[in-house]
Amino acid sequence: MPSVNHAEVPITDAHPRSTMPRPRLGPKYNKMRKTLTTLALLLLAFAAQAQTPQQMLDRAIAALKSAGTVSANYKVKSPQGSSTGTIVMAGNKYRLVSKEMKCWYDGKTQWAWSPATDEVNITTPTAADLQTTNPMAAAADFKTNFNMWKSKGQIPGNYAIMLMPKKKNDIERVYLYINTTTNLLHIAHIKMRDGTALTLTLTGYKTNLKLPASTFTYDKSMVPPGTQVVDLR
Repeated sequence: MPSVNHAEVPITDAHPRSTMPRPRLGPKYNKMRKTLTTLALLLLAFAAQAQTPQQMLDRAIAALKSAGTVSANYKVKSPQGSSTGTIVMAGNKYRLVSKEMKCWYDGKTQWAWSPATDEVNITTPTAADLQTTNPMAAAADFKTNFNMWKSKGQIPGNYAIMLMPKKKNDIERVYLYINTTTNLLHIAHIKMRDGTALTLTLTGYKTNLKLPASTFTYDKSMVPPGTQVVDLR
């Protein structure tokens, strides 16, 4: 039944105005009404924000997929020191570029260069290999092989998730901080069972980029001239 604004219904002779006095509502009633209205608004706000860690991780994965080709700046802190660089992602494809490493993956083949070896190694990475370099593969692994909870540790503007592996492995626990505005990953903190820790921070996201497919295949102009290429497939 459609709602009716009774204040706008005209008074006619067929519907004379009642001469009965309207009851006067006291301040206690008005205070109760304001309290109930405030409570209802708070409950609605809470219901809109309430979500499980699983749902938040799903939203982060969906946001990354819907963003098309994405680039971001990254910083990794580990016991070996700090490293900064850029990452470009498009589905399961990616490219990492830093002083310490350059890596391309086109969905099947990986090319990796390191100044330590001064050569490019060509491999066909396994699913386990990809979990250490490909954010989409890592997220899929978290969903399948980790239990997760909402973390008590918070960073303003982020939703914090704590994950622990279902089966004992080298990782003790993982903390993910997901930006609540963009639903994109901001920080990943990984604690290893040997006591070491690694922190990845992603900033400066750019989405829906128009880049050629060659972005994710080996580019010899990005490594020193004469670098040897070793096919390990």
